[in-house]
Amino acid sequence: MPHLSRVLIFLLLLLPAWAATAADKPALISIIIDDIGNNLHHGQRAIALPGAITYSVLPFTPFGKQLAKQAHQQGKEVMLHLPMDNNHGRPLGPGGLTFKQNRPIFEQQMAQAIAATPYVSGINNHMGSGLTASNERMQWLMQALKDYPLYFVDSRTSVDSVAARTAQTLEIPTLERDVFLDHEATPEFTEQQFNRLIKKARITGKAIAIGHPYPSTLSYLEKILPQLESLGIQLVSPSQLLSSHNTPKLVATKNLGSTVKATVPVTAMTQPPPIKTKAQAAILLTKASQEEEPGHCRITELLDVTRVVCS
Repeated sequence: MPHLSRVLIFLLLLLPAWAATAADKPALISIIIDDIGNNLHHGQRAIALPGAITYSVLPFTPFGKQLAKQAHQQGKEVMLHLPMDNNHGRPLGPGGLTFKQNRPIFEQQMAQAIAATPYVSGINNHMGSGLTASNERMQWLMQALKDYPLYFVDSRTSVDSVAARTAQTLEIPTLERDVFLDHEATPEFTEQQFNRLIKKARITGKAIAIGHPYPSTLSYLEKILPQLESLGIQLVSPSQLLSSHNTPKLVATKNLGSTVKATVPVTAMTQPPPIKTKAQAAILLTKASQEEEPGHCRITELLDVTRVVCS
């Protein structure tokens, strides 16, 4: 027995330093609040939530720009909640991507929605159960998205979604939704789903949830978010979640030869004017080399497009 104890102690001493502290690292979660822009009061209440909550703004909504700016001023991350065709015939609202659009109009629609959303760092789909299941349309979307220093979060509104897989194939920083917090807008359901989120994060090290600015959701988050540290959970933005899991880095630099800012009225969305996305975005993307030191990520703001945080 004494011999066995000495062997065990010897083996423990051989463990790398990180093994002893890995269990002490908090599990990471990201929470995205969708559908920001139509209701000012609910949007401002959502932005007042503590911690690194992320806000996904519907394009061309009455209060979208105002709320995006307020979130940015408070150090919160902003996303574009891009409407996409669904299988249920539900109206998309302005700025949506549909099967009826040819590829040039499809790409123009996306460019205009990005330009209309200040301080956007990433995109997730609003509805989209039909479009995200289309290999062809997701190729269109992700190839156009390569012109921007943005990440993509697949909201997974369909089990048949190919959005995340397509984005990963094209080396776009990508996440997938793990939990919907409020598919049923009741405190009991939100609590149940939040517990699922925490369980998933503790098992895998990270998890991502999507909720909405419903009064029941906001009331629950106002209560639970201050308790996260005591639960061993760290709330981070999607950018931070990506940077913590060895996602391919992006280096974005501005094309100084063109700094045209796209401004498109809502009324023009059904038949958008011609836009050369690369010229107006004026952003050149290259993949960071493997030799770059950790923490190196150059992102240039243009069209009020901000960072993908790399580390």
